[in-house]
Order: sequence, then structure tokens, then C-alpha cells
Amino acid sequence: MDAPAPEFCAEAELGYARAQTRFDAETALRFDRLYRVAHLPLVNPRHPLVIAEDGPYRMGVHARVYSLVIPLPDQALRRSANFLALEREIRSASFAAKISWDIVEQRRDKLHATICGSLSVDNPPVIGDAQIAALAAISPFEVEIRGLFSGEINLGRLYLKAYPQKRATRNVFQDIQAALGRKLTDLYPVGLYNFTEELTVPETTALADIIRRWRDVPLLRFKLDRLWLLGSSDDLVLESAIARTIKLGESDSI
Repeated sequence: MDAPAPEFCAEAELGYARAQTRFDAETALRFDRLYRVAHLPLVNPRHPLVIAEDGPYRMGVHARVYSLVIPLPDQALRRSANFLALEREIRSASFAAKISWDIVEQRRDKLHATICGSLSVDNPPVIGDAQIAALAAISPFEVEIRGLFSGEINLGRLYLKAYPQKRATRNVFQDIQAALGRKLTDLYPVGLYNFTEELTVPETTALADIIRRWRDVPLLRFKLDRLWLLGSSDDLVLESAIARTIKLGESDSI
């Protein structure tokens, strides 16, 4: 007998609709302050809108921060007919030349959604035996990727959306957060594209149309069997390393 199809968290249970960019027909996409501080220095460092120093950031670089993330399998994503169709449409759009395609290539093996952010700074966090045991009690589960998404913050970055499987009516991403004693969240975007220049009104209209049509289209479904403890000195994880791999449903980790 075939296993029952997994149930994923419904849109109303997650925060994507609440957090999406509110486009209108007369407004061009303009970078917000966070994007100018954390992203623009990395994708277009000579841009006049770059904010070189702000808080912990110096040209987009900060102290190494460790977070627990779910890795997204890039090779599987790029075998998805839907994703390839989406990317063809983006590459042929009027705004395509304003996307940093070099950065897309650099990040192909680092795509992820953050589940527990900022666990520690400078050094990897200590994850105790009880926490590892709690994570080991969570068996591998399904994740569905849909897209495209632009949020209310980091205007200038485009994302895909991760939807976790539900078990016993629970969001399994939140089970992971609970295992580490972290705040439960409902937003799990996967950063993918970055703009190097702001958009014109027609370009923004074209982007909003693509987002509207692709917002809920499934791009990939995969079984998540491990988590990364990822340390990075920038928000695009260009200078990053996997400090630890934690296997779900097993008591050991790498």
C-alpha cells in the first residue's frame, strides 16, 4: 500500500502573505536600508546607495554568526521543470540584467532556509545532549518549495518559499525550533536572487506580475534528513562554512 501523501502547512498557517511586498502600479522597487547595508555592498559595492558602515556591518561583512538551517538541494531544484521555467522567464524579463547572476552561481551549494537564527557569534554554539536527543526524535520529513517571493524587508532580494510537512497537526519546522528552545516562527524564505540596481516602474510591474503568477507554484519537494549549523560572516553566506551537520532521526551527527 502506498504511503499517504504528506500534508504541508497551509498558507494561512504561515507568514508569507503577511510579509510580502505590497506592489502597486505607480511605485518602483527601491532598496530599503537593510538591503543597502547588508546586501548591496556585496553585489554592487560601488553603488552610490551602499551604506558602508552601520551597526555590526562593514561593507556587508560582520562577525561570524551561527544559525541552524535547512539545506536546499540545488541540483534537485535545477532538475525541476517548474523551476527551470520560472528562471527562463526571469532571465528574459526586462529587469534580468539588474540581477547579480554571478552571486546566484556562487551560492548554488549554499541555498538554505534559516530555522534558528543567530544562535551564537564568533564561535559555534554548544548544542547539548538533550537538544541533540530532541532533534534525533524528529524523523526525516518532506519540504515543499514554492515561489517567487519578495518580502517587506530586504527589498532588493527575491526568495523561494519553504513549506514544512505537518505531523499530528504540528509544523515540523517549529518542532525543530522547540527542540532547541527557540522562538517559534512562521516564515522560512530561501534567498536566491539579488538586484544590483533599483527597478523602474515598468520593471517593477513586470516583477510583480511574475511573483503573482508563480507565488504558489510548487517547484520542488524533497525529504529533509539533516540540518546544517552554518557559520557566516555575511548575510549572503558568501564567506561561510558548515560547522556541523545534524542528522534527523539519528542520535549521531557529523
